[in-house]
Amino acid sequence: MKTSVKVKISVAVILMVVALAALGTTLGLVFSPASPVLAEDGGTTVVDDAQDAAPADDADGDKGMIAMAAAIAVGVAAAAGAIAMGIAVAKTNESIARQPEAKADIRSSMMLGLVFIETAIIYALIVAILLIFVL
Repeated sequence: MKTSVKVKISVAVILMVVALAALGTTLGLVFSPASPVLAEDGGTTVVDDAQDAAPADDADGDKGMIAMAAAIAVGVAAAAGAIAMGIAVAKTNESIARQPEAKADIRSSMMLGLVFIETAIIYALIVAILLIFVL
């Protein structure tokens, strides 16, 4: 593999990790109990003393962490699916180049494989949505 391709792959992975971290942090801030989005009194929560503050409910405190976990899960599933699809398409093109007469059979097998990969990604998205809104 050429060095420039390795560098491009490394940069893409780093950018993906940064994007996942930003998404997870954003979702964590939105779903945290101190967030104005979820505050019941219009978002104006003022605590004068740390001893006066009641401990947050565990379900509300964990909502941000669940959102971060869901974002990371979907991101990892999408990244792994994208890598798997790229490999499948590359191998399919190599196979077609070696045996052009089997082009239809190879493509139909590739499409079936891509559907299964995409289904796994959609299942990860559904699980993440259930984690955020049900748990």
